[in-house]
This record gives sequence, structure tokens and C-alpha cells, in this order.
Amino acid sequence: MGEAVGSMLASAVGIAISPPALVAVVLMLAAPRGRTIGLAFAAGWAAGLAAVVAVVVAAGSALGPGGGRPAWPYWLELALGVLFVLMTWKQWRDRPRAGHVTAPPRWMREVGRFSAGRSAGLAAALVTAGPKNLALAVGGAASIAASTAGVGGRVVAAALMVLIGSLCTLLPLVVHLLRGDRSARTLGEWKAWLATHSTAITTTVLAVIGAEYVGDAITGLA
Repeated sequence: MGEAVGSMLASAVGIAISPPALVAVVLMLAAPRGRTIGLAFAAGWAAGLAAVVAVVVAAGSALGPGGGRPAWPYWLELALGVLFVLMTWKQWRDRPRAGHVTAPPRWMREVGRFSAGRSAGLAAALVTAGPKNLALAVGGAASIAASTAGVGGRVVAAALMVLIGSLCTLLPLVVHLLRGDRSARTLGEWKAWLATHSTAITTTVLAVIGAEYVGDAITGLA
């Protein structure tokens, strides 16, 4: 089980570092029905991530041979690593220039008025249709499927991946539930910091994980 957990850890952390999702939850919690739609958003994120991980782990486990680690996960890692490098370049090229303020997307300006169902749907779309999160979910789940862990170990590793990858939506909720009205200042500071540094955070995550994926793939295929 240790191999399965260790192999997916970087991917899970990469998913968890998702500034748009955390900002969305913070904005929802400031709305009149904030706790309801915030919980729905977190549930939709976890459900969407769990669906991707479950499908890839099941399909990858069916592809794997009886013993040892197959070669296909390394080729997948190589492809995803190259994709992350290209995404890093695009993210850096499209970064906001000094003196220019980038308007937030329309959905982010309206999340406080979302229904619970729409909040859950948005979260599921962000984690399953966003290139960064989807690629990381596939890569992490594939590494679980290709590990030598038994069925039980893979299930535990998959559950941990979903939990870790959902921290971006769970942490604001925990702070809100524990601190109540006093959480507004803390969450507001998180939102302001992320709004300022979102591009730098995402670019760094993509670069680091892309390098790790390519390095692991080259080592495994050599």
C-alpha cells in the first residue's frame, strides 16, 4: 500500500493546490446561504474527483500484468509531464502584466447566488474538465493502478487521493465551522492573497509536477 500512496501523493497535492476552487468556497461562505452551497461545492468536488480516480484505477488495474510494474504508466507520465511543461509555458505567457488587473471569470462573480445543485455541478466541472486537475487525477490514479499493492491497498490509496485532493474545498469549510463569524477575516485574507498570487502558484505547481513526471518516466523507461 505504501507504494500506491507514495506514487499518487504529488498528484493529489497538485490537485489540492487549486486557487480557483478555494476562492470559490470562500466567496460562497460569505453569501447568505454560504454554508449550504459551500458544502455542496465540496461534495461536488470530491464526487467528481472520486469518479475520475475510480474509473482510471479500475481500467488501469485491468491492464496491468500479474507481477511487476508495467511500462504503460511511464509512457502516460511522460505524456502528462510534457503536457504540464506546455501548460507552464502557456500560463507564464498569459500571466497578468504589471499595472493590469484581470477580471475574475463570470461564474466566480456569481457563486454567492448559486443553488446547492449548481454549486456541486460547478465543482465537479472544475475538477473533471479543468486540464490541470483532470491530468493530475488521471496521472495519480494511473500510478495507483500500476502499483504492486493489492486491491485493499489500492482502494485506501484512492480514498486518500480524493481526500487530499479535496483539501482546497474542505479547509475553508473547516475554518468557517470552527470559527463561525470570526472566520471572515481569515478567509478574506486567504482570498486576497490567492487572487494576487494565483498565476504564480499554478505556474510553479505545473512546472514542478511536470518535471517530476518526466523524470519518473525517463527513469522507469531507461
